Amino acid sequence: MYALVDGNNFYVSCERVFRPSLIGRPVIVLSNNDGCAVARSDEAKALGIKMGQPWFQCKAFEESHSLVALSANFALYGDLSDRMMAVAGSFAPRQEVYSIDESFLDFTGVPGDLVPICREVRARVLQWVGIPTCVGIGPTKTLAKLANHIAKSAERKPGSYPVALAQVCHLGAMVKAELDAVLAATAVGEVWGVGRRIGAQLVEAGIKTVLDLVRLDAMTVRRRFSVVLEKTVRELQGTPCISLDDAPPPKQQLMVSRSFGQAVTKGVDLASAVTEFTSRGAQKLRQQQSTAGALVVFIRTSSFRAQDLQYSASITMPLRRPTSDTALLVAAGLAGLRLIYRKGYRYAKAGVMLVDLQSQEVCQGELDWFDENDPLPSPIPAHEQTLVNAGQGGRDRTRLMAAMDEVNQRFGRGAMQLASAGLEGERRPWSMKQERRTPRYTTHWEEMAVARC
Repeated sequence: MYALVDGNNFYVSCERVFRPSLIGRPVIVLSNNDGCAVARSDEAKALGIKMGQPWFQCKAFEESHSLVALSANFALYGDLSDRMMAVAGSFAPRQEVYSIDESFLDFTGVPGDLVPICREVRARVLQWVGIPTCVGIGPTKTLAKLANHIAKSAERKPGSYPVALAQVCHLGAMVKAELDAVLAATAVGEVWGVGRRIGAQLVEAGIKTVLDLVRLDAMTVRRRFSVVLEKTVRELQGTPCISLDDAPPPKQQLMVSRSFGQAVTKGVDLASAVTEFTSRGAQKLRQQQSTAGALVVFIRTSSFRAQDLQYSASITMPLRRPTSDTALLVAAGLAGLRLIYRKGYRYAKAGVMLVDLQSQEVCQGELDWFDENDPLPSPIPAHEQTLVNAGQGGRDRTRLMAAMDEVNQRFGRGAMQLASAGLEGERRPWSMKQERRTPRYTTHWEEMAVARC
Protein backbone atom coordinates (compact mmCIF):
# COMPACT_ATOMS: atom_id res chain seq x y z
CA MET A 1 0.00 0.00 0.00
CA TYR A 2 1.33 3.44 -0.97
CA ALA A 3 0.66 6.93 0.32
CA LEU A 4 1.45 10.17 -1.51
CA VAL A 5 2.16 13.12 0.78
CA ASP A 6 1.86 16.42 -1.09
CA GLY A 7 2.38 19.96 0.22
CA ASN A 8 -0.56 22.26 -0.52
CA ASN A 9 0.42 25.22 -2.75
CA PHE A 10 3.94 24.46 -1.57
CA TYR A 11 5.83 27.66 -2.45
CA VAL A 12 3.04 29.82 -1.04
CA SER A 13 2.84 27.66 2.09
CA CYS A 14 6.59 28.08 2.63
CA GLU A 15 6.19 31.86 2.51
CA ARG A 16 3.31 31.70 4.99
CA VAL A 17 5.38 29.78 7.55
CA PHE A 18 7.33 32.95 8.37
CA ARG A 19 4.64 35.45 7.40
CA PRO A 20 1.34 34.27 8.93
CA SER A 21 -0.23 37.56 7.87
CA LEU A 22 -0.37 36.10 4.34
CA ILE A 23 -2.84 33.40 5.42
CA GLY A 24 -6.24 34.10 3.87
CA ARG A 25 -4.84 36.58 1.34
CA PRO A 26 -4.33 35.97 -2.39
CA VAL A 27 -0.63 35.17 -2.86
CA ILE A 28 1.39 34.13 -5.91
CA VAL A 29 5.04 33.21 -6.29
CA LEU A 30 6.76 34.36 -9.47
CA SER A 31 9.23 32.48 -11.63
CA ASN A 32 12.84 33.44 -12.38
CA ASN A 33 13.15 37.14 -13.12
CA ASP A 34 9.62 37.67 -11.77
CA GLY A 35 8.16 36.56 -15.09
CA CYS A 36 5.01 34.54 -14.38
CA ALA A 37 3.05 32.81 -11.62
CA VAL A 38 4.44 29.39 -10.67
CA ALA A 39 2.49 28.96 -7.42
CA ARG A 40 -0.89 30.30 -6.31
CA SER A 41 -2.82 30.28 -3.09
CA ASP A 42 -6.43 29.13 -3.17
CA GLU A 43 -7.48 32.78 -2.87
CA ALA A 44 -5.37 33.67 -5.94
CA LYS A 45 -6.88 30.78 -7.89
CA ALA A 46 -10.34 32.10 -7.00
CA LEU A 47 -9.40 35.38 -8.71
CA GLY A 48 -8.88 33.46 -11.94
CA ILE A 49 -5.07 33.64 -11.95
CA LYS A 50 -3.75 30.71 -14.00
CA MET A 51 -0.57 28.73 -13.57
CA GLY A 52 2.11 30.31 -15.75
CA GLN A 53 0.16 33.53 -16.26
CA PRO A 54 2.53 36.48 -16.91
CA TRP A 55 2.94 38.91 -14.04
CA PHE A 56 1.94 41.95 -16.06
CA GLN A 57 -1.49 40.35 -16.56
CA CYS A 58 -1.93 39.79 -12.82
CA LYS A 59 -0.55 43.10 -11.59
CA ALA A 60 -3.92 44.86 -11.52
CA PHE A 61 -5.02 42.53 -8.71
CA GLU A 62 -2.46 44.18 -6.40
CA GLU A 63 -4.67 47.26 -6.16
CA SER A 64 -8.10 45.72 -6.64
CA HIS A 65 -7.80 42.60 -4.45
CA SER A 66 -4.63 43.16 -2.35
CA LEU A 67 -2.76 40.43 -4.22
CA VAL A 68 0.69 39.70 -2.81
CA ALA A 69 3.31 38.72 -5.41
CA LEU A 70 6.66 37.33 -4.23
CA SER A 71 9.86 36.38 -6.04
CA ALA A 72 10.81 32.71 -5.86
CA ASN A 73 12.92 31.95 -2.78
CA PHE A 74 14.35 28.58 -3.78
CA ALA A 75 16.82 28.39 -0.89
CA LEU A 76 13.92 28.56 1.57
CA TYR A 77 11.71 26.15 -0.41
CA GLY A 78 14.48 23.56 -0.74
CA ASP A 79 15.29 23.62 2.97
CA LEU A 80 11.66 23.32 4.08
CA SER A 81 11.19 20.52 1.53
CA ASP A 82 14.07 18.57 3.11
CA ARG A 83 12.48 19.00 6.54
CA MET A 84 9.04 17.94 5.30
CA MET A 85 10.44 14.83 3.61
CA ALA A 86 12.40 13.86 6.73
CA VAL A 87 9.30 14.09 8.93
CA ALA A 88 7.04 12.21 6.49
CA GLY A 89 9.67 9.55 5.80
CA SER A 90 9.91 8.64 9.48
CA PHE A 91 6.45 7.01 9.31
CA ALA A 92 7.17 4.35 6.67
CA PRO A 93 9.89 1.77 5.97
CA ARG A 94 10.57 3.18 2.49
CA GLN A 95 10.18 6.59 0.88
CA GLU A 96 10.57 7.97 -2.64
CA VAL A 97 10.99 11.74 -2.87
CA TYR A 98 9.15 12.40 -6.11
CA SER A 99 9.46 16.20 -6.30
CA ILE A 100 10.14 19.20 -4.10
CA ASP A 101 6.66 18.91 -2.54
CA GLU A 102 5.70 15.25 -3.06
CA SER A 103 6.89 11.94 -1.68
CA PHE A 104 5.60 8.37 -1.87
CA LEU A 105 5.57 6.30 1.32
CA ASP A 106 5.57 2.51 1.07
CA PHE A 107 3.57 1.06 3.97
CA THR A 108 4.11 -2.57 3.00
CA GLY A 109 4.18 -4.63 6.20
CA VAL A 110 2.77 -1.85 8.38
CA PRO A 111 -0.23 -3.24 10.31
CA GLY A 112 -3.42 -1.40 11.17
CA ASP A 113 -5.57 1.28 9.59
CA LEU A 114 -3.47 3.63 7.46
CA VAL A 115 -5.91 6.56 7.62
CA PRO A 116 -5.10 7.48 11.28
CA ILE A 117 -1.39 7.03 10.53
CA CYS A 118 -1.58 9.39 7.57
CA ARG A 119 -3.59 11.92 9.57
CA GLU A 120 -0.75 11.84 12.08
CA VAL A 121 1.70 12.43 9.19
CA ARG A 122 -0.28 15.55 8.23
CA ALA A 123 -0.46 16.79 11.80
CA ARG A 124 3.24 16.31 12.49
CA VAL A 125 4.39 17.93 9.23
CA LEU A 126 2.12 20.90 9.97
CA GLN A 127 3.32 21.21 13.56
CA TRP A 128 7.03 20.60 13.01
CA VAL A 129 7.50 22.26 9.60
CA GLY A 130 4.43 24.47 9.15
CA ILE A 131 3.40 23.06 5.76
CA PRO A 132 -0.23 21.91 5.24
CA THR A 133 -0.48 18.67 3.27
CA CYS A 134 -2.95 16.21 1.80
CA VAL A 135 -2.40 12.46 1.66
CA GLY A 136 -3.69 9.94 -0.89
CA ILE A 137 -3.55 6.20 -0.19
CA GLY A 138 -3.88 3.35 -2.68
CA PRO A 139 -2.55 -0.11 -3.55
CA THR A 140 -0.59 1.35 -6.49
CA LYS A 141 1.32 4.59 -7.00
CA THR A 142 -1.18 5.77 -9.64
CA LEU A 143 -4.12 5.19 -7.28
CA ALA A 144 -2.26 6.94 -4.45
CA LYS A 145 -1.65 9.92 -6.75
CA LEU A 146 -5.32 9.95 -7.75
CA ALA A 147 -6.40 9.68 -4.11
CA ASN A 148 -4.24 12.69 -3.31
CA HIS A 149 -6.01 14.71 -6.00
CA ILE A 150 -9.38 13.69 -4.54
CA ALA A 151 -8.26 14.61 -1.01
CA LYS A 152 -7.21 18.08 -2.17
CA SER A 153 -10.34 18.65 -4.24
CA ALA A 154 -12.63 17.56 -1.39
CA GLU A 155 -10.89 20.05 0.89
CA ARG A 156 -10.73 23.00 -1.53
CA LYS A 157 -14.03 22.49 -3.36
CA PRO A 158 -16.72 21.29 -0.95
CA GLY A 159 -19.36 19.34 -2.83
CA SER A 160 -17.01 17.93 -5.47
CA TYR A 161 -16.43 14.82 -3.33
CA PRO A 162 -17.68 13.56 0.05
CA VAL A 163 -16.31 15.64 2.94
CA ALA A 164 -14.93 12.47 4.55
CA LEU A 165 -12.36 12.25 1.74
CA ALA A 166 -10.84 15.67 2.47
CA GLN A 167 -7.19 15.85 3.56
CA VAL A 168 -6.72 12.06 3.65
CA CYS A 169 -8.29 9.77 1.02
CA HIS A 170 -7.87 5.98 1.05
CA LEU A 171 -9.12 4.50 -2.23
CA GLY A 172 -8.03 1.02 -1.20
CA ALA A 173 -10.42 0.99 1.77
CA MET A 174 -13.59 1.85 -0.20
CA VAL A 175 -16.31 -0.61 -1.11
CA LYS A 176 -16.83 -1.04 -4.85
CA ALA A 177 -19.97 1.09 -5.13
CA GLU A 178 -18.36 3.99 -3.26
CA LEU A 179 -15.15 3.70 -5.30
CA ASP A 180 -17.07 3.63 -8.60
CA ALA A 181 -18.96 6.78 -7.61
CA VAL A 182 -15.72 8.63 -6.83
CA LEU A 183 -14.03 7.49 -10.06
CA ALA A 184 -17.12 8.46 -12.08
CA ALA A 185 -16.91 11.98 -10.60
CA THR A 186 -13.26 12.39 -11.63
CA ALA A 187 -12.26 13.55 -15.12
CA VAL A 188 -9.92 11.21 -16.97
CA GLY A 189 -7.41 14.04 -17.42
CA GLU A 190 -6.71 14.02 -13.67
CA VAL A 191 -5.01 10.63 -13.85
CA TRP A 192 -1.23 10.60 -13.35
CA GLY A 193 0.29 9.64 -16.70
CA VAL A 194 -2.60 10.88 -18.87
CA GLY A 195 -1.24 13.94 -20.67
CA ARG A 196 -3.19 16.61 -22.46
CA ARG A 197 -2.94 14.95 -25.89
CA ILE A 198 -3.85 11.44 -24.69
CA GLY A 199 -6.58 12.92 -22.53
CA ALA A 200 -8.14 14.63 -25.55
CA GLN A 201 -7.99 11.39 -27.53
CA LEU A 202 -9.67 9.49 -24.70
CA VAL A 203 -12.46 12.05 -24.39
CA GLU A 204 -12.98 11.96 -28.15
CA ALA A 205 -13.35 8.17 -27.89
CA GLY A 206 -16.03 8.60 -25.20
CA ILE A 207 -13.74 7.84 -22.23
CA LYS A 208 -14.46 10.90 -20.10
CA THR A 209 -14.09 9.70 -16.50
CA VAL A 210 -11.61 7.61 -14.58
CA LEU A 211 -14.27 4.93 -14.21
CA ASP A 212 -14.54 4.72 -18.00
CA LEU A 213 -10.77 4.24 -18.20
CA VAL A 214 -10.70 1.60 -15.44
CA ARG A 215 -13.32 -0.50 -17.24
CA LEU A 216 -11.23 -0.75 -20.43
CA ASP A 217 -9.38 -3.92 -21.35
CA ALA A 218 -5.67 -3.33 -20.75
CA MET A 219 -4.54 -5.19 -23.89
CA THR A 220 -6.97 -3.20 -26.01
CA VAL A 221 -5.53 0.00 -24.57
CA ARG A 222 -2.05 -1.19 -25.46
CA ARG A 223 -2.99 -1.90 -29.06
CA ARG A 224 -4.93 1.32 -29.55
CA PHE A 225 -2.80 3.74 -27.54
CA SER A 226 0.50 2.68 -25.94
CA VAL A 227 2.14 0.40 -23.42
CA VAL A 228 2.50 3.39 -21.09
CA LEU A 229 -1.27 3.92 -20.96
CA GLU A 230 -1.72 0.18 -20.52
CA LYS A 231 0.40 0.35 -17.37
CA THR A 232 -1.69 3.27 -16.16
CA VAL A 233 -4.91 1.29 -16.66
CA ARG A 234 -3.48 -1.75 -14.86
CA GLU A 235 -2.39 0.48 -11.97
CA LEU A 236 -5.89 1.97 -11.76
CA GLN A 237 -7.25 -1.58 -11.68
CA GLY A 238 -5.02 -2.35 -8.69
CA THR A 239 -2.10 -4.15 -10.33
CA PRO A 240 1.26 -2.51 -9.41
CA CYS A 241 3.33 -1.74 -12.52
CA ILE A 242 5.41 1.19 -11.23
CA SER A 243 7.91 0.34 -8.50
CA LEU A 244 9.08 2.60 -5.72
CA ASP A 245 12.46 4.20 -6.40
CA ASP A 246 14.40 4.68 -3.17
CA ALA A 247 16.93 6.73 -5.15
CA PRO A 248 16.30 8.33 -8.54
CA PRO A 249 18.34 6.87 -11.42
CA PRO A 250 21.33 8.93 -12.60
CA LYS A 251 20.40 11.53 -15.19
CA GLN A 252 21.57 10.98 -18.74
CA GLN A 253 22.34 14.67 -19.21
CA LEU A 254 22.48 17.73 -16.99
CA MET A 255 21.55 21.26 -18.00
CA VAL A 256 22.03 24.47 -16.06
CA SER A 257 20.71 27.60 -17.74
CA ARG A 258 18.95 30.83 -16.91
CA SER A 259 17.36 33.84 -18.50
CA PHE A 260 19.15 36.98 -17.35
CA GLY A 261 17.55 39.68 -15.22
CA GLN A 262 18.77 42.25 -17.76
CA ALA A 263 20.45 42.14 -21.15
CA VAL A 264 24.13 41.19 -21.10
CA THR A 265 26.51 42.65 -23.68
CA LYS A 266 30.00 42.05 -22.30
CA GLY A 267 31.90 38.83 -22.83
CA VAL A 268 33.31 38.92 -19.29
CA ASP A 269 29.78 38.85 -17.87
CA LEU A 270 28.83 35.91 -20.07
CA ALA A 271 32.01 34.16 -18.93
CA SER A 272 30.98 34.71 -15.32
CA ALA A 273 27.57 33.16 -16.01
CA VAL A 274 28.99 30.18 -17.91
CA THR A 275 31.49 29.58 -15.10
CA GLU A 276 28.76 29.46 -12.46
CA PHE A 277 26.43 27.30 -14.56
CA THR A 278 29.24 24.85 -15.33
CA SER A 279 30.29 24.74 -11.69
CA ARG A 280 26.76 23.85 -10.63
CA GLY A 281 26.57 21.17 -13.28
CA ALA A 282 29.90 19.70 -12.14
CA GLN A 283 28.66 19.54 -8.56
CA LYS A 284 25.51 17.73 -9.69
CA LEU A 285 27.70 15.30 -11.63
CA ARG A 286 29.65 14.45 -8.50
CA GLN A 287 26.47 14.09 -6.47
CA GLN A 288 25.24 11.33 -8.79
CA GLN A 289 28.78 9.91 -9.13
CA SER A 290 29.00 10.52 -12.85
CA THR A 291 31.42 12.07 -15.32
CA ALA A 292 30.77 13.97 -18.55
CA GLY A 293 32.38 13.19 -21.89
CA ALA A 294 31.36 16.46 -23.55
CA LEU A 295 29.96 19.87 -22.77
CA VAL A 296 27.54 22.04 -24.76
CA VAL A 297 27.52 25.83 -24.34
CA PHE A 298 24.81 28.06 -25.78
CA ILE A 299 23.96 31.75 -25.77
CA ARG A 300 21.02 33.59 -27.30
CA THR A 301 19.28 36.92 -27.51
CA SER A 302 15.59 37.45 -26.76
CA SER A 303 13.08 36.97 -29.55
CA PHE A 304 10.66 39.13 -27.55
CA ARG A 305 12.85 42.20 -28.08
CA ALA A 306 12.02 42.84 -31.72
CA GLN A 307 14.19 45.96 -31.81
CA ASP A 308 17.33 43.96 -30.91
CA LEU A 309 19.59 42.17 -33.35
CA GLN A 310 18.95 38.44 -33.06
CA TYR A 311 21.66 35.86 -32.54
CA SER A 312 21.74 32.31 -31.21
CA ALA A 313 24.65 29.89 -31.14
CA SER A 314 25.83 26.73 -29.44
CA ILE A 315 28.93 24.56 -29.55
CA THR A 316 29.82 21.08 -28.31
CA MET A 317 33.21 20.73 -26.62
CA PRO A 318 34.34 17.08 -26.46
CA LEU A 319 36.65 16.16 -23.61
CA ARG A 320 39.58 13.79 -24.08
CA ARG A 321 38.57 11.93 -20.94
CA PRO A 322 35.22 12.01 -19.10
CA THR A 323 35.53 14.12 -15.98
CA SER A 324 33.60 15.83 -13.20
CA ASP A 325 36.43 18.21 -12.33
CA THR A 326 35.00 21.74 -12.09
CA ALA A 327 38.15 23.43 -13.36
CA LEU A 328 38.43 21.18 -16.40
CA LEU A 329 34.77 21.57 -17.34
CA VAL A 330 34.86 25.35 -16.85
CA ALA A 331 37.98 25.62 -19.01
CA ALA A 332 36.19 23.76 -21.81
CA GLY A 333 33.05 25.85 -21.32
CA LEU A 334 34.89 29.17 -21.49
CA ALA A 335 36.83 28.01 -24.54
CA GLY A 336 33.56 27.18 -26.25
CA LEU A 337 32.05 30.53 -25.24
CA ARG A 338 34.96 32.38 -26.89
CA LEU A 339 34.28 30.56 -30.14
CA ILE A 340 30.58 31.50 -30.32
CA TYR A 341 30.54 34.93 -28.65
CA ARG A 342 29.88 37.89 -30.95
CA LYS A 343 30.05 41.53 -29.94
CA GLY A 344 27.18 43.91 -30.53
CA TYR A 345 24.35 41.71 -29.26
CA ARG A 346 22.16 41.95 -26.15
CA TYR A 347 22.19 38.45 -24.75
CA ALA A 348 19.18 37.28 -22.76
CA LYS A 349 20.09 33.69 -21.87
CA ALA A 350 23.03 31.32 -21.59
CA GLY A 351 23.39 27.75 -20.50
CA VAL A 352 25.58 24.70 -20.21
CA MET A 353 24.61 21.08 -20.88
CA LEU A 354 26.76 18.18 -19.72
CA VAL A 355 26.30 15.19 -22.02
CA ASP A 356 27.73 11.73 -22.68
CA LEU A 357 27.43 10.93 -18.98
CA GLN A 358 28.76 7.74 -17.50
CA SER A 359 29.49 6.32 -14.06
CA GLN A 360 32.66 7.53 -12.41
CA GLU A 361 33.49 3.86 -11.84
CA VAL A 362 34.10 3.47 -15.58
CA CYS A 363 37.76 4.14 -16.29
CA GLN A 364 38.96 5.11 -19.74
CA GLY A 365 42.25 3.29 -20.19
CA GLU A 366 43.66 4.25 -23.59
CA LEU A 367 47.31 5.18 -23.96
CA ASP A 368 48.09 8.84 -23.26
CA TRP A 369 49.89 9.80 -26.46
CA PHE A 370 49.99 13.46 -25.51
CA ASP A 371 51.14 14.93 -22.25
CA GLU A 372 50.13 18.21 -20.62
CA ASN A 373 52.70 20.18 -22.62
CA ASP A 374 51.75 18.69 -26.00
CA PRO A 375 48.08 19.55 -26.62
CA LEU A 376 46.03 18.17 -29.48
CA PRO A 377 45.42 20.44 -32.48
CA SER A 378 42.31 22.37 -31.50
CA PRO A 379 40.70 25.79 -31.70
CA ILE A 380 40.99 25.97 -27.90
CA PRO A 381 43.79 28.36 -26.83
CA ALA A 382 46.94 26.46 -25.91
CA HIS A 383 47.03 27.61 -22.28
CA GLU A 384 43.49 26.27 -21.81
CA GLN A 385 44.00 23.16 -23.96
CA THR A 386 46.64 22.02 -21.48
CA LEU A 387 44.07 22.05 -18.71
CA VAL A 388 41.30 20.48 -20.78
CA ASN A 389 43.55 17.72 -22.08
CA ALA A 390 44.96 16.89 -18.67
CA GLY A 391 41.80 15.24 -17.36
CA GLN A 392 42.41 12.29 -15.11
CA GLY A 393 45.73 11.82 -16.84
CA GLY A 394 47.11 14.80 -14.93
CA ARG A 395 46.73 15.52 -11.25
CA ASP A 396 43.90 13.69 -9.52
CA ARG A 397 41.83 16.43 -7.90
CA THR A 398 39.05 14.21 -6.57
CA ARG A 399 39.80 15.20 -2.98
CA LEU A 400 39.95 18.87 -3.92
CA MET A 401 36.53 18.71 -5.59
CA ALA A 402 35.10 16.85 -2.58
CA ALA A 403 36.49 19.53 -0.26
CA MET A 404 35.01 22.28 -2.47
CA ASP A 405 31.57 20.61 -2.37
CA GLU A 406 31.76 20.22 1.41
CA VAL A 407 32.64 23.89 1.90
CA ASN A 408 29.75 25.02 -0.31
CA GLN A 409 27.36 22.66 1.44
CA ARG A 410 28.39 23.92 4.86
CA PHE A 411 28.67 27.64 4.17
CA GLY A 412 26.25 28.06 1.27
CA ARG A 413 26.47 27.91 -2.51
CA GLY A 414 29.15 30.21 -3.83
CA ALA A 415 31.26 30.17 -0.66
CA MET A 416 34.06 28.64 -2.77
CA GLN A 417 34.10 28.99 -6.54
CA LEU A 418 36.39 29.71 -9.47
CA ALA A 419 37.54 33.29 -9.88
CA SER A 420 36.00 33.64 -13.34
CA ALA A 421 32.52 33.38 -11.76
CA GLY A 422 32.98 36.74 -10.05
CA LEU A 423 32.09 37.50 -6.45
CA GLU A 424 28.91 35.96 -5.07
CA GLY A 425 27.94 39.06 -3.11
CA GLU A 426 28.24 41.56 -5.94
CA ARG A 427 25.38 42.43 -8.26
CA ARG A 428 26.10 40.73 -11.57
CA PRO A 429 24.27 41.80 -14.75
CA TRP A 430 23.13 38.25 -15.46
CA SER A 431 21.76 37.64 -11.97
CA MET A 432 18.07 36.87 -11.60
CA LYS A 433 15.65 39.69 -11.05
CA GLN A 434 14.25 39.06 -7.55
CA GLU A 435 12.82 42.36 -6.48
CA ARG A 436 10.19 40.72 -4.26
CA ARG A 437 12.17 37.93 -2.61
CA THR A 438 11.62 37.35 1.08
CA PRO A 439 14.56 36.58 3.41
CA ARG A 440 16.16 33.15 3.30
CA TYR A 441 15.17 32.55 6.90
CA THR A 442 16.61 29.06 7.37
CA THR A 443 19.80 29.06 5.30
CA HIS A 444 21.47 32.46 5.86
CA TRP A 445 22.45 33.70 9.31
CA GLU A 446 22.10 37.35 8.39
CA GLU A 447 18.53 36.78 7.18
CA MET A 448 17.32 34.67 10.08
CA ALA A 449 13.96 35.70 11.54
CA VAL A 450 14.19 37.53 14.87
CA ALA A 451 11.46 37.23 17.52
CA ARG A 452 11.03 40.30 19.72
CA CYS A 453 9.05 40.31 22.94
